[in-house]
Amino acid sequence: MLFAIHALDRASALPTRLANYDAHKAFLSDTSRFGVKIVMSGPLVSDDGASMIGSLFLIEAPGRAEVEAFNRADPFAAAGIWEKVTITGFLRRQG
Repeated sequence: MLFAIHALDRASALPTRLANYDAHKAFLSDTSRFGVKIVMSGPLVSDDGASMIGSLFLIEAPGRAEVEAFNRADPFAAAGIWEKVTITGFLRRQG
């Protein structure tokens, strides 16, 4: 099953985001211990097209519990960067 993780940063989180970026990238390089696969991911940006304001993931996983565990373990979550995280099931129709 596919799941979308939509995570919005807290105000003024950019310095913390940048300080934890390498740990976040390393974490994303191997998701096998959570039983999930990243289909695609990247930062959400403001209307200027450059300022990072959150994260978006499309995850393939057996169920919601695995996605929640994966998300909780992300260094960005541990650093308190995200103010709001929404995890939603997703049905692919195109692409």
